[in-house]
Amino acid sequence: MGRSSVRAAAVVTLAALFTGTATASFGAVPGEVTAPVPVEAAGGHYIVLLKDAPLATYDGGVSGIAPTKPGKGNQLDASSANSQKYVAHLKKEQADFAAENGVTPATTYQVVLNGFSADLSADQVGKLQGDKNVLGVFPDEIYHPTAAVPSTEFLGLGSVADGTGGVWDSLGGTAGAGKGIVVGVVDTGISPENPAFAGSKLSTKAGSEPYLVGENIVYKKSDGGTFVSQRVAGEQWSKQDYSTKLIGARYFNTGAAAAGFSFKTDYASPRDLEGHGSHTASTAAGNFGVSASVEGIDFGKISGVAPAAKVAAYKACYGGPDPLSTDDDICAGSDLLAAINAAVADGVDVINYSIGGGSATSVLQADDIAFLNAAAAGVFVSVSAGNDGPDAATADHASPWYTTVAASTIPTYEGTVQWNGQQAVGASVTVFSQPEGKVSGNVVYAGEAALAGAAPNEAALCFLGTLDPAKVAGKIVVCDRGTNARVEKSQAVGEAGGIGMVLVNVTPGSLDNDFHSVPTVHIDAQYRDALLAYVKGNPAATVTLVGDNVTGVATPTPQIAGFSSRGPMLADGSDVIKPDVSAPGVAILAATNNAKGSAPTFGFMSGTSMSSPHVAGLGALYLGKYPKATPAEVKSALMTTAYDLVDAENEPVTDPFVQGAGHVDPTKYFNPGLLYLNGAADWQSYIEGALGADYWEDVDPTDPSDLNIASIGVGALAGNQTITRTVTAAAAGTYTASVDVPGVDAVVTPSSFTIEAGKTQTFTIEFTNATAPVEEWATGFLTWTGADTEVRSPIAVFPVTADAPTAISGEGADGDVDVTITPGYTGELPLNLFGLAKENVLIDGDETTGAATDGTTEVLVQVAAGTELARFELDSSDDTGSDLDLAVYRVVSETDHRYYQAWQSATGSADEAVQIAQPTAGWYLITADVYAFTAPFTWTATSALVGADGVGSFTAEPAVIDAQQATPTTYNLSWSGLEAGSYLGVVRYGDSQVRTVVSVDVP
Repeated sequence: MGRSSVRAAAVVTLAALFTGTATASFGAVPGEVTAPVPVEAAGGHYIVLLKDAPLATYDGGVSGIAPTKPGKGNQLDASSANSQKYVAHLKKEQADFAAENGVTPATTYQVVLNGFSADLSADQVGKLQGDKNVLGVFPDEIYHPTAAVPSTEFLGLGSVADGTGGVWDSLGGTAGAGKGIVVGVVDTGISPENPAFAGSKLSTKAGSEPYLVGENIVYKKSDGGTFVSQRVAGEQWSKQDYSTKLIGARYFNTGAAAAGFSFKTDYASPRDLEGHGSHTASTAAGNFGVSASVEGIDFGKISGVAPAAKVAAYKACYGGPDPLSTDDDICAGSDLLAAINAAVADGVDVINYSIGGGSATSVLQADDIAFLNAAAAGVFVSVSAGNDGPDAATADHASPWYTTVAASTIPTYEGTVQWNGQQAVGASVTVFSQPEGKVSGNVVYAGEAALAGAAPNEAALCFLGTLDPAKVAGKIVVCDRGTNARVEKSQAVGEAGGIGMVLVNVTPGSLDNDFHSVPTVHIDAQYRDALLAYVKGNPAATVTLVGDNVTGVATPTPQIAGFSSRGPMLADGSDVIKPDVSAPGVAILAATNNAKGSAPTFGFMSGTSMSSPHVAGLGALYLGKYPKATPAEVKSALMTTAYDLVDAENEPVTDPFVQGAGHVDPTKYFNPGLLYLNGAADWQSYIEGALGADYWEDVDPTDPSDLNIASIGVGALAGNQTITRTVTAAAAGTYTASVDVPGVDAVVTPSSFTIEAGKTQTFTIEFTNATAPVEEWATGFLTWTGADTEVRSPIAVFPVTADAPTAISGEGADGDVDVTITPGYTGELPLNLFGLAKENVLIDGDETTGAATDGTTEVLVQVAAGTELARFELDSSDDTGSDLDLAVYRVVSETDHRYYQAWQSATGSADEAVQIAQPTAGWYLITADVYAFTAPFTWTATSALVGADGVGSFTAEPAVIDAQQATPTTYNLSWSGLEAGSYLGVVRYGDSQVRTVVSVDVP
């Protein structure tokens, strides 16, 4: 890939190369000679080229040094003794020349150029331009790699130069893309001065949209509805900060204040301290054609996905004193719910929610319920999948009524690490602005450069204060990714005197464009072994960092980001596939934060927080064209027109737990062919079926796999199952089905149909496990093909050893219970029993005064080898006025509490539980946080460790089931000899991971 430079509007003629005078030709007639016009010189960094030939073109003339210019058909041999003699000759000449002119070279060139770069005063520039030995003096211009593509261009929306050539053209251009739509952003606030949110002053004249009515902003939307939001004032925020673009901004902090947040570091107003909220808002609906620069480097123009949409910001998250840490940031659940509530009340059409809390364990958390009702109110909701990848079952936001978005890559600013004849491409925005666009030098691995007394493992991660300047100064340092902030690593290198950094992933992951303290290239884990094999123990090792991809191989896109959380969702049956879609989420350039009166800022950010607003913006575009579309229609259109991601080898990725339905394609989603529609009644039936509870009157539960969504999931396929879907025609035609799920027979009925626009068609798919392994997901696609469209749905089915209840309960010192299961195969099915284990009280909390144990209480538990299940619980005497949070950490040892793994249960309720199947033996730190309460009340933290040996008698009859595939069968569980207390046991079916957890209470 080439490089393009930012230049003045002048043509520098050959005369300038030999006389030092630049000739500017402005609008000259072709063939006409223009008079030389001197160009005023200024001080700065310049490149000085001398007239003597460099190595590549030296034709002889220096005594004792033969010509080095290669003959025809040959290549330059720069390493020959004669070449090295000429290089040394040039270096001496350059040094003498620089000394004579009082110049200190920063970089010297001998091979393809003869000269040097240096800081020059204006007088020095003039003097050197007139020197007979000088070929030319050139300003050191800022160069940009040509590889980066704005995410809106990558999505096919249009050029950021003029807005044309894409989807925006069909929507009335950038002035019509999202017009009449309001995008609400629940986040860290907004920076109203940023040009991404620039608009005109609000008028009080009715009919001018939007306009003021007292303290309210009123906006008539394209669907005929009205957005009304109250203007507020606050810290560094006035009622004049609203405009015809930013028509809503409110903040919610009651929950944060109750949790003890002091607001000394963040604003008690809608103003954004963190930059996250401004970034997401401008990505979704920022103005078109905004010039963006970061750290003084111009990155051209950017646009939001829906540039004509209005923006309303709802601040519910606040930042702590350490900008590099999230540990002191806070998003109180109550504030988030208040923000969602206000956004829907105000009348937004779309909500972006780039906020998460780890792997989802339920489809019905408090914010899920809020969004269910928001969707029922007609609001399209886009949420982030989470940044806990690449492990499976890490995704957040499991509910089907919103769109959960994974993060993918786009062509970005790249750099190359070169060493010992090898090279690796990575992400970089801090190398190409260096002299020559590169940095070279000796290299050291941070793990071998630890300061005396510093832990080598922390030095390898480049913790602040862990690197020895005697080993690092003047060198490029290889730092491992992990634990501490990426920019903190380069800060540590810079403070120790390093001149550059190679940031390398330890495991495959995302490549991030950060503005580092020293020039940095971030490379992936596949290159780590080869690089360290060369660097470690080799004091002569050198590397070069190049500010562009010079490998000659284009990086495939879109790929899934390494950090992007994956499915399947271990929540309420796993019958809903998540994520739903993927969208750009790596190195996204957008607006960030500024204090009032300060200059607006921009920045690169990566995360599913960045992919979610792309989909929110696409929702706004869709609603701008089809104002009456429901959230389910928007989601279905996005999913069924998506396409596959690729891997590092440019091969298709088809795993729905990685990419969802695929990467969003705005060029197709306005013409989806068929739509999978659903609404509040469908969601309620799904919830009652998934959770096995009666929440609503006159609502009948349905099998969760039958929810009419555009993906098809069967969380437990015990032999066979038939699912039902109904499609609504967006376009008339004949549609024919094709379905492929390797190892599973799938029969679609009917397999073809002809339909008129607006009409519906119901079909079924019967799944039968043929050869697919049990306890493994089998995935594929259903595609309906019409005359000019394909409607594709991802499929994921999980053949099981047995479809069994996840939990049952019983009472009494002696008792029994019948358990009905459906085997997934024919043959013997052993029932493996563990326990019963008595529940132990770890903490006995008493909030009688409201002060005794308020806050976090910790206790250590040792888990023995062979434990089948560990369950930790918090239980409160007050289920309405209190909120407790539970976290469990597997730590290094009884005294070393650094942790390997973490689990959290932090809902808005008083009772919490963490359950770990087959936990690794070792020490576990249990933390109980009394988040909110009304005294007096009591609470307990308990543990139950279920192993092979238990209390009392625990038996199954029969012990081995004569299983018939897909035929329900019943066995009996019994227990006896128990004392008063609570007990936990487990039934595991054969060698599978299918378990029934048995709870027994003895009064």
